[in-house]
Amino acid sequence: MRRFAMKALFALLTLNRDDDDPPRWDRIVLIASSLVTIGLVVLYAYGKTTGRW
Repeated sequence: MRRFAMKALFALLTLNRDDDDPPRWDRIVLIASSLVTIGLVVLYAYGKTTGRW
């Protein structure tokens, strides 16, 4: 699953990108913030199920 997630991330970052185009920072920021949000939700759910919070 981890390799699939990394492949999907790199595919999204390189989709429709030519060599002369600068990196699309809006897409990079969107993906990074989505990953952080998903991570926080997973951490919250894990904390709730284990009863540590």
